[in-house]
Amino acid sequence: QEQLVESGGGLVQAGGSLRLSCAASERAFSASSMGWFRQTPGKEREFVASISWSGGSTYYADFVEGRFTISRDNAKNTVYLQMNSLRPEDTAVYYCAAGDGVAFRLRVGVGYWGQGTQVTVSS
Repeated sequence: QEQLVESGGGLVQAGGSLRLSCAASERAFSASSMGWFRQTPGKEREFVASISWSGGSTYYADFVEGRFTISRDNAKNTVYLQMNSLRPEDTAVYYCAAGDGVAFRLRVGVGYWGQGTQVTVSS
């Protein structure tokens, strides 16, 4: 049984928007942090954004520059990543993650990964 299932990826022109969704099992959703990472071929998976269980704390990578917003709906066990003003360099496979610990952004303490969803931004 998949613990995290992403959806919402696709092809969009530069400047456009996409909203990614991550449906989580009860077990995964109970983690203290949920977030999004991304990866391109030949590169390490990098942190994009995270949100605490309560939703009261959010963190973003520097490259986000105010363009993305992470949110969660605890009634639906779902986390979202709204991505606006997309750039070609945002092209990657985006992964949902759930875990615990202060080093979540470094992929330490990630207990669950989704299968990934492709985001492609054309110039």
